[in-house]
Amino acid sequence: MAKINGKEVSEAKGKTVGRYIEENGYKKTYIAVEINGAILPKAEYESRIINDEDIIEIVNFVGGG
Repeated sequence: MAKINGKEVSEAKGKTVGRYIEENGYKKTYIAVEINGAILPKAEYESRIINDEDIIEIVNFVGGG
């Protein structure tokens, strides 16, 4: 089971990162994705498949002043 932002997520397995973030309301413009300790380039979101043992962190960027 993949772990995403600290939670085990069974429904993510077999989906692309792009599909997962879209289904969960993330805006690709404002996030960064790290998988197993490495930043995933945005160009790979649609091809990278989420596997059982992946540890994924999705970080939202927030503007402020």
